[in-house]
Amino acid sequence: MRPCHKPFIALLLLSLFAAWPHPAIAKGAASPETGYRKNYSVQSVFSNRDPWIERTLRNMTVREKVGQMIVAKVEGRYGSTDHPEYRLVSRLATEGKIGGIMFLKGDVESAAMLTNHFQSLAAVPLLVSADMERGLAMRLDGATKFSAAMAVSAAGDPELARRMGEIIAREARAVGIMHNYAPTVDLNINPANPIINTRSFGDRIPLVNTMSAAFIDGMQSGGLVATAKHFPGHGDVTVDSHKALPVLEGDRKRLERYELQPFRAAISQGVLSVMVGHLAVPKLTGSLEPASLSRTIVTGLLRDELNFKGLIVTDALNMKALENGLTPGQVAVKAVEAGNDILLFPEDPEQVFDAVCAAVESGRISERRIETSARRILQLKHWLGLDRQKLVDTSRLHELVGSPEGERIAKRLAEESLTLVRNRENALPLRLPEKAEVLNIILNDQPGESIGRSFAEKLGKEYKVTSVRLTPASTAETFRKASMLLSKADAVVLTTGIQAWSSSMPSKLTDLQRDFVRSLPAMLPKGAPVIFVSFGTPYIFDAFPGIGTALCAYSSNDYSEAAIIRALKGEFIPKGKLPVSLEKPEP
Repeated sequence: MRPCHKPFIALLLLSLFAAWPHPAIAKGAASPETGYRKNYSVQSVFSNRDPWIERTLRNMTVREKVGQMIVAKVEGRYGSTDHPEYRLVSRLATEGKIGGIMFLKGDVESAAMLTNHFQSLAAVPLLVSADMERGLAMRLDGATKFSAAMAVSAAGDPELARRMGEIIAREARAVGIMHNYAPTVDLNINPANPIINTRSFGDRIPLVNTMSAAFIDGMQSGGLVATAKHFPGHGDVTVDSHKALPVLEGDRKRLERYELQPFRAAISQGVLSVMVGHLAVPKLTGSLEPASLSRTIVTGLLRDELNFKGLIVTDALNMKALENGLTPGQVAVKAVEAGNDILLFPEDPEQVFDAVCAAVESGRISERRIETSARRILQLKHWLGLDRQKLVDTSRLHELVGSPEGERIAKRLAEESLTLVRNRENALPLRLPEKAEVLNIILNDQPGESIGRSFAEKLGKEYKVTSVRLTPASTAETFRKASMLLSKADAVVLTTGIQAWSSSMPSKLTDLQRDFVRSLPAMLPKGAPVIFVSFGTPYIFDAFPGIGTALCAYSSNDYSEAAIIRALKGEFIPKGKLPVSLEKPEP
């Protein structure tokens, strides 16, 4: 959607909110500003027979109950009432063909306005959601930017993880988001994993369990539903499920010993929802059927054996891992048959709605099966207080979102997670003479990346810096220029945002890039240090063992960049600890 003038949005938000009535808060709710009940016991949430739940179910048609299971995507940026997506979602909400929306990219003000708009149209309150692993800022401009889960583990402080969860809950609820598709509890055992990696808390079961439990508690104590994902474990794969179907080769014994452990812990902790991944587990299912479409995994393993009583969510239904000859409608029907409660992000939500309704009408799916999921969804909405207060107070956005407290926690996380992986030459902190020449080399594994640009600007405020970006598209002339700059450099700061690397995986880096970086120490004047900084995966350091000083920030944001500058200047000593083994461990 096209952006519009911010003052106009703010005025429209305030006028819209003032015009809508505020339902009374029921006795026992946490507070007038939230409405949820603080006890997030799965048993209490999903055994609730509140009159609102029972009355709503009785008054709904089977088709409306199907609608409760569908969550449609919405851009979080307001453009106009004529935008096709705005009109479509407005109609689906009015007709009861969706039970929730999932925000993609946008801004805080627009999202709050859109939440109030769509909620005002829906007879049954919508469950508003987003994937906010690193906080609301991952989706909406104007919120607090947190580091990735691996940084949380590197910091090693469960209380810090819990505080991060609390702030994410406060900011999300301020714009009307009640359901977070996080945390990722997958154990990143495979360095070549292209899609999980730093999104994981690590590869050590006790550490992952401790940090995810604190994070879940922070969010759910703040009235934001947490989601443990991607069941039964997406950590030991080498394929991105957005692009193709990953295959998890472990048998049941292996999964019990490793992948299932964090899910068991999260369920024991009281996580209210679990997301099932689009990955094949042939030694459990006997086929390459995705876990998200497998009754063996969704109902047999997760629901029955692990005794999970909460809400089961599919991963996004628009991902290419599901492109196996089935239509989107057929995929959705199989997902319902498997036992999922929420059908997330179908490309065409109305087509999915029609397909599931047709399956019910033909008798393929029973009405009882639909009612079971609709009941869970309504029970969760009741716990969230949506039956009592479904609109948000837009006048408080700037008080609750992007607060000084959130910034303080994000800064502390960035500093406490910064990890000095090696410092063989004692090059940290940098000890440079006045007017020293620093060469900043930005190493990318794909053309056109912007990661490293803002750090280069910060670095330039502290030292005399020349920056060179090396990508797979860089010409021989670019490398010649970099070699000439090296010959007179007093120090090199090599930065990268590469997200996955393994010695067993074909690298996206070209031979020119790899050879150049490996020869850096030899090309520099004697005694000139090289400091290698990763804003992404720590596994990349294994590719260049000859570089003796390596710092990992796990994420690229203003706080992590500022922390690196402070470490370079010697203002603090990085104390973070690697939460993964750089070589693939044996579970």
